[in-house]
Amino acid sequence: MNKLLNLPRQRTLDLAQPVIMGILNVTPDSFSDGGQFLHPDIALQRALQLLEDGAQIIDIGGESTRPGAPEVCVEDELARVIPAITAIRAKSDCVISIDTSKTEVMQQAILAGADIINDVRALQAPGALDVIAQYPDVAVCLMHMQGQPRSMQAAPHYDDLMGAVNAFFTQRIAACETAGIKRTQLILDPGFGFGKTLSHNFELLAKFNDFKQFDLPLLAGLSRKSMIGNLLKRETNERLAGSLAGALIAAQNGAHIIRVHDVKETADVLNVLHACEQGV
Repeated sequence: MNKLLNLPRQRTLDLAQPVIMGILNVTPDSFSDGGQFLHPDIALQRALQLLEDGAQIIDIGGESTRPGAPEVCVEDELARVIPAITAIRAKSDCVISIDTSKTEVMQQAILAGADIINDVRALQAPGALDVIAQYPDVAVCLMHMQGQPRSMQAAPHYDDLMGAVNAFFTQRIAACETAGIKRTQLILDPGFGFGKTLSHNFELLAKFNDFKQFDLPLLAGLSRKSMIGNLLKRETNERLAGSLAGALIAAQNGAHIIRVHDVKETADVLNVLHACEQGV
């Protein structure tokens, strides 16, 4: 795998060591921090703090994808994310990711300064492939999800979990390449918590190395999720230790990008891991 991910405006992201994607939800209803960073000025300050704490990517989301979350119209999502992207881009040359599945939001976010499209629906919305094909320097994260956010946790079932996720990635990579999207633009995310039971999630974590077969950057996002809470019987604000353990295991098993809420603590964990692997 090429360790450098090329991005717009001649930016690159060095993935030789795992990097941290800091979560910035500009939503009123996200499961962990909904409502805290809605105003662009507050979102900007949060982003700058995440960067100072060790994030190399800021992932901005304007629609909650927690189980049962209501859909958000395009106008509302744009009103949440574009001012945040604009404010951050005016103050920082950091890598910005937009967490969206809507084609109009993708396009407007790229024009406002986003470098990565982080799509839980893996560019399956009508027109999404065509939008990304217009921007050969924009990276896109393809995530696996069984079902839709509002119903995905009703009764997830797989005859072969790893086989299903791998087949999905193979199909979506092929669809991207057919649409004119370069393989070098792609990142893969197996989708912890998106249409998976507790045992499914921990099987994905234990076998995360299996996704190296695609020779593409891999993203792991399990910060504060119910897989941690249900296993440990912890409320959302009590899941730091479990989230850090998950981040460490994901990094050891081949994750290149770790998507987290608790950036400073995760950076400490990854620095200790790096010291063990490479020396101080």
